[in-house]
Amino acid sequence: MTAPDSDSVVYIAEFLDGPLEGQTDSRVLVRGAAEPRISMVAAVDGMESLFWYDKGDQRDVQGRLHVRYSFDPGDSDPVESNHEQD
Repeated sequence: MTAPDSDSVVYIAEFLDGPLEGQTDSRVLVRGAAEPRISMVAAVDGMESLFWYDKGDQRDVQGRLHVRYSFDPGDSDPVESNHEQD
């Protein structure tokens, strides 16, 4: 039995908006499909925050699957800074 080609099990997640806007991430297909919803952890003002993204459209770019994800602010940690006012 041969191992699957790594290009056939990996896709590129593109973040359209929110705190990760413009970033991409290589992810593994789950049961042959891109995840419908993904969580990402990122630092905002030095504190780790959890952000949820929902799957949008997908397309093939030079033989690799690219999936666009939109930010879900309702389920994500707040992104506002909590600086103390002097």
